[in-house]
Amino acid sequence: MLNPTEPAPAIVADTYRLGVVEFRILAATDRTDGAFALGEFAGSEGAWTVPHIHRESIEGFYVLEGRFTFTLGEDEFEASPGSFVLIPRNTRHVMQAEAGGGRFLTLWTPGGLEQMFVELSRLSPDALRDRSVREAISSRFDSIPV
Repeated sequence: MLNPTEPAPAIVADTYRLGVVEFRILAATDRTDGAFALGEFAGSEGAWTVPHIHRESIEGFYVLEGRFTFTLGEDEFEASPGSFVLIPRNTRHVMQAEAGGGRFLTLWTPGGLEQMFVELSRLSPDALRDRSVREAISSRFDSIPV
């Protein structure tokens, strides 16, 4: 339950391994009354996901380190440290880290999508980038491969 008069306790986040990417939940839905979730991703060069959409969620990325190429619909652009990328609902998107890899924060509103990455970490090492795995779990999470 949210209590705006008390600071949240310090974050001690587990690290989930997703092949080329590691993921930590910084604020899960149980700390935000479901309003949002915040995660941190860090990893090596290359594609980090498959092209997908979110029907109910808005997703935002804040780049901390490295350079990323984002594709939103048909538009492709580079994001570097300090860049914020907002993904509207129903927008096909994908990202890849450029040479040297990188790190970014991800905000989901409403929260809940962070649990998909926990589940993916329990599957094959490349489940995050495996279209068939992503299709199989898309009925439980608002992340639909396209």
